[in-house]
Amino acid sequence: MQFSISKSLLLGSLMVLGLSSCEKDTSGEDDLVGNWARRSEFEGVGRTEAVSFTIGSKVYVGGGFDGTDRLNDYWSFDQTTGTWLRIADFPGTARNSAVAFAAGGKGYVGTGYDENDNKLKDFWEYDPSGNTWTRIADFAGTARYNAIAFAIDNKGYVGTGYDGNYLKDLWKYDPGTNAWTQVASLTGSKRSEAVAFVYNNIAYITTGLNNGSYLNDFWAYDPATNSWAEKRKINEVSDDSYDDDYDDNIKRSNATVFVMGSKAYLNSGSRSGVIASTWEYDFANDQWTEKTGFEGTAREGLLSFTIDGRGYVVTGNNSSYRFDDLWEFYPTAEQDDDDN
Repeated sequence: MQFSISKSLLLGSLMVLGLSSCEKDTSGEDDLVGNWARRSEFEGVGRTEAVSFTIGSKVYVGGGFDGTDRLNDYWSFDQTTGTWLRIADFPGTARNSAVAFAAGGKGYVGTGYDENDNKLKDFWEYDPSGNTWTRIADFAGTARYNAIAFAIDNKGYVGTGYDGNYLKDLWKYDPGTNAWTQVASLTGSKRSEAVAFVYNNIAYITTGLNNGSYLNDFWAYDPATNSWAEKRKINEVSDDSYDDDYDDNIKRSNATVFVMGSKAYLNSGSRSGVIASTWEYDFANDQWTEKTGFEGTAREGLLSFTIDGRGYVVTGNNSSYRFDDLWEFYPTAEQDDDDN
């Protein structure tokens, strides 16, 4: 996120032992449903603001910032064996706060910023069949970081973020023509450090920051009609009962989200400090329900992914500490501290 390095420096004097005080930010945790189970650690060095993309039954994770250096190593995770394998290094400039998506059986990585705080717009394609990277057409929008990305119908989409200005534009990439086309800009607020997720060929965008304010708007994008529709806000604003528990607890930045079945799960991030809460979004009724908070150390700048209907989170940072742990979430299970 745009303030992550400065915040890390400001807080770098905090002892790692102090991180445990931030692990939970909810009251009545015992009443919540869901269980987090620790899995095989990411094999690379701990990092934050890396990227990931999923192709078939494997996820690919790489890049990011380890507290000293920007990184260009990439790794694949095989869920069936629980093993990580290093793949070809990213040949572009090492970076963090980039974006990634998968389309047509290939992965795509671009934007972000480098060790000299240069904003980037180059884009690269990863072919798992040959374990090779190829530079493609540069992103057609402005160089930026902390954008969002998603893929629908084998087309990639990149938008929002920060280029010195908070942004709300959206661009489509067609791998068949190697070309970017600007599509309808987000109807809601400009933003950086937001989350995006896809369900039934509709993309959803929410959370994030605009000029230091945490945003409460929530939008759905339909590429078939190139149009946006507003969903219910993510804080308590109505006179109805459905949002009585929301307060301002869903709003956040630099969080992560993954989809399992017919639900999405928003997890961790920052809201005047790192948080660990998890909220489940039901696409059918456009409502959120709080679940058991993340059971690892609270963090921001983390990644999430879904493989064969199973959801995971990995990496991230809390103050100056960068993580390599991997966690799987079971949304309907009771919390079990013995599997951590």
